Amino acid sequence: MEELNTTWRKSTHSGNDGGDCVELADLGEVVGLRDSKDPDGPKLVVRRAEFSALLTSLKH
Repeated sequence: MEELNTTWRKSTHSGNDGGDCVELADLGEVVGLRDSKDPDGPKLVVRRAEFSALLTSLKH
């Protein structure tokens, strides 16, 4: 994952205090996920279709 040019985003509902947030990065055909409390820690990278399926399952 290219860290130098990666823009990480979190929900606007998260506030500005860091908190317990999941941050996402659009990496083209994949999506990066990381813990906002540990930005230098491990990252999870999943295909966009898998991420979409995850979001759909969480909404139901």
